[in-house]
Amino acid sequence: MASLNCGVAVALLGILLLGAARLPRGVAYEIDLPRGSGVTVLLKPATQALPVKLCYIMSKRWETTLSIKAGEKKVFSFSCQDPHNYFVIEIQKNIDCVSGQCPFGEVYLQPSTSVLPTLNRTFIWDIKASKNVSLELQFSLSRLRQIGLTENCPDGVTHRISGHVDASTMVRIGTFCGNGTVSRIKMQEGVNLALDLPWFHSRNVSGFSIANRSSIKRLCIIESVFEGEGSATLMSANYPAGFPEDELMTWQFVIPAPLRASVSFLQFNVSNCVKKEERVEYYIPGSTTNPEVFKLEDQQPGNMAGNFNLSLQGCDQDAQNPGILRLQFQVSVQHPQNDSNKTYVVDLSKERTMSLSIEPRPNKLKREFVPSCFVCLNSRTCSTNLTLTAGSKHTISFLCDDLTRLWINAEKTISCLDHRYCHRMRYSLQLPQSVFQLPVQLHDFTWKLLVPKDRLSLALVPAQKLQQHTHERVCNTSFSYLVASAVPGQNLYFGSFCSGGSIEQIQVKENISVTLRTFAPNFQQDSAKQDLTVSFIPHFKEESVFTVTPDTKNKVYLRTPNWDRGLPSLASVSWNISVPRNQVACLTFLKERTGVVCQTGRAFMIIQEQRAHAEEIFSLEEEVLPKPSFRYHSFWVNISNCSPMSGKQLDLLFWVSLTPRTTDLTVIILTVVGGGALLLFALGFIICFVKKNKKKKITKGPAVGIYNGNVNTQMPMQRKKFQKGRKDNDSHVYAVIDDTMVYGHLLQDASGPFIQAEVDTYRPFQGPTGDFPPSPPPTNSRAPTVKLATDEPPPGSPPESESEPYTFSHPKDGKVSNRSTDTPLLDAHEPTEPGE
Repeated sequence: MASLNCGVAVALLGILLLGAARLPRGVAYEIDLPRGSGVTVLLKPATQALPVKLCYIMSKRWETTLSIKAGEKKVFSFSCQDPHNYFVIEIQKNIDCVSGQCPFGEVYLQPSTSVLPTLNRTFIWDIKASKNVSLELQFSLSRLRQIGLTENCPDGVTHRISGHVDASTMVRIGTFCGNGTVSRIKMQEGVNLALDLPWFHSRNVSGFSIANRSSIKRLCIIESVFEGEGSATLMSANYPAGFPEDELMTWQFVIPAPLRASVSFLQFNVSNCVKKEERVEYYIPGSTTNPEVFKLEDQQPGNMAGNFNLSLQGCDQDAQNPGILRLQFQVSVQHPQNDSNKTYVVDLSKERTMSLSIEPRPNKLKREFVPSCFVCLNSRTCSTNLTLTAGSKHTISFLCDDLTRLWINAEKTISCLDHRYCHRMRYSLQLPQSVFQLPVQLHDFTWKLLVPKDRLSLALVPAQKLQQHTHERVCNTSFSYLVASAVPGQNLYFGSFCSGGSIEQIQVKENISVTLRTFAPNFQQDSAKQDLTVSFIPHFKEESVFTVTPDTKNKVYLRTPNWDRGLPSLASVSWNISVPRNQVACLTFLKERTGVVCQTGRAFMIIQEQRAHAEEIFSLEEEVLPKPSFRYHSFWVNISNCSPMSGKQLDLLFWVSLTPRTTDLTVIILTVVGGGALLLFALGFIICFVKKNKKKKITKGPAVGIYNGNVNTQMPMQRKKFQKGRKDNDSHVYAVIDDTMVYGHLLQDASGPFIQAEVDTYRPFQGPTGDFPPSPPPTNSRAPTVKLATDEPPPGSPPESESEPYTFSHPKDGKVSNRSTDTPLLDAHEPTEPGE
C-alpha cells in the first residue's frame, strides 16, 4: 500500500512538472542589492489574487515567494504573462539615525523602478531617531490630502505615515493622497512611511525629503498650506481609533493675506479623563489671549486672517473606562465678503420660549470647491450652524459668498398649564419681527402648542379659509401650514394647508406643532394677510375635526391624516361640511374599496345629514364605498379606524362639489294652486265661525281649557330628534294660550267689534341640529350598512294620537273652576336628553 501511494505521488508530480513546463516563460528580472544598503525585497502573493498554482516565480526553483536581502543578487521570471494579477513586491529600507548617519535630503527609490517587475509596489522607509530629535518629511512633488481609512486615492498613489510613541508602539498619523495642502510633517523619535505605487504607474521618485530638526515635544506637527480658496479635512492620529493618551498634536495653517479661514469640527469624541482636560488650543494672529482654549463641543473660531495653529491635547484616561478621543475637522479658506464686516442684531430679549437657528441649505452644486457659509457670533465664533436662544440680544455677521445658501429655522412653544383659565386665551400665530431682521430667508417657523392631557383640546381658525394639499389640488402658494401631532411617540401628520380653500376650522385633540414653511421670497406679504388663531377648547376624543364650507366654484378635496402611512389604529376623524340653502352637495370617493384588513375591531364610516338626521353606516373593511350621492343639507363624515394588520393601511380621499338647487315648474304651479285653495277654505271657515258665535247668548260661560285625561299625552319617541343639548334649544319652552283667547268675549264692547289677540304659530327649527360629530358604533360591532331617518318612527314606538291632548267645553254652572292647573303637559318620564 505504501509503495502504491508513493507511485501515485510521483505520477502526480510528474504531471504537474510537465504542465508547468508547458506554461509560457516570462521576462527575466535581475535584482542586485548592495551590501550594507539596508534594503530588503520581498515578492509575495497578492492578498486578493487568483490561485497561485496558475503562476509561479521561476528562480532556481519554482516558488510562490521570493526574498532578496542586502548583498544578494537574484534572477527570476514568472510562469505567466500577467504576474501583476498574482504577486506584489515590497521594498523596505531601514535607516538608523541613532547609531549611524542619517541620509538627509531627497530620498531615492532603491532599487530603481526600472529594474523591478511590473507589479504593485510598496516602498517602505523605517527611520529610527533619538527621543530628543525630530524628523521632518517635506513633500515637494505634490502636497498631500488626508483621507479616511477606508477611502482610496484616485490615481492609486498612497502615502501611509506612522510615528513612534516609544520603541515598541507605532501610531498611525494618517493616509494621504496627492493634490492637497499638507506640505510638511514633523515627528518625534522616528517615522515609518509607506509609498504605494500601482503596477501601471511610471513614477520613479519618492517625492519627499528628510530633514533633521530639534525636538518638537509632541507627537507630530502637520503643516497645511493654502494658496487660494479651498478646504482641507484633517484627522487626529489613529483616527477613527482613539488618540494616544496624554499626547499633543499640532496643525499649522498658512493662509494668504487676502483670505479668511474658519474651522468646523465634523466629528469628535471625548474620553474619560482622570487628570488634565481634553481641549483644543488656537494660536491666532492678533489675539491678546493666545493661546485661546476651547472645548471640543464649543463653537470654533472663524473669519481668521493670516496663519494660525490648532493643537489637540489629550489627558490621563481612566484605566477601567478610558473612552476614546478622536477628532475630524475641516478648515475652509475663502475671500472675505462685502458683508463680512456688517453686523446684525437679533433681539430675542422679550422671548421666553423661542429659538432661532441659521443653517446651510442642502448643497445641490456640483462645483469642485464650494466656499463654506459661516455665521459668526461676535465676529469671531463662527460655524456653519448657529442657534440663538431666547432672553438675549445677539450680534452676528456672515462669512458667505451667497446668503441664499443659508436659511432660518425657528421654533416657539405656547403652552397651557392651568385648564381653568386657558379656555379664555387666544393666540395669534403671527411671525415675529426677529425673523425679518436678517438677510436670510425663513424656511420653517414652528409653533408647539401644548395642552393638559385629557383636559383641553385645540382649535385653529384662519383669517382666510384653508385648502388641504393633495395630488388632485396642489398648493402653489408662497407658504403653507404643516400640522402634525406633538405628542411624544405619536407619528400623526394631519396634512399641509395653504390659503384659498374651504376649511374654516381645524380642531385637534392633543398637542400639535404648526409649521409655517416658506416656498418663495414674497411669503412675508402673503403671511401678513393670513392670520392663524389658536384657542383652547373643551377636550374631545376624536383625533381631529375639520369644519368645511365648500366653494361654489371649485371642488373641495379632503383626505384622511397620515395619508402616506395610513390613519393610526383606533383613530377617529370627522368633517363637518356645510351646504348652503340654495345649493346641493355631491359627495364622491376616490376609490370603491379601502382595502384595509382589520386585526382587531372594525373600521367604519358614518355619513349623517344634520337637518334630516339621515345616518348611514358603512363597514370600510367589507363593503364598497358609496357611489356619488347628493346631500341637500349640511352633513357629517366620520371615519373610525380599527387596528389594521401589517400591510394595507386605511386612507381615504373624497371631494365635495356644489351645484345650484333647482325646483320643477309643475311643482311650483301645484303648490301655488293648492295654497290658494287652502286660503279660500280657511276664510270661509272663519266667516262661518264668527256668525255662529254672534248667535250665542252673553250669559253662557266662557270657553275654558279642561285637561282631558283620556287622551294620550305621550309624544312618540324618535331617535336623535334633537342633536343639541337641552340648554341649547327651545324644546323646554311651551306654547301659551293668551288670556284674550279664553276670555276675549268678555272684553267685547256691545257696539264695538271683537278684538282678536295675536297668537304665534309653531315654526320648525331651521338651523343645523348637529353641533357634534356622530358617534361611531362600537369597534367590535358587526352592523351592516343602515340608514336611519326620523321622518318615520322607529319600530316599537307608540302610534301618534289623532286627537289633541286638550278639548274645550262650557261648564253648566257658568263658573270657572279654581282647582290647580299644574297638571303636567307630558308624562312624568321625559325622553333622555342627548349627551354631548
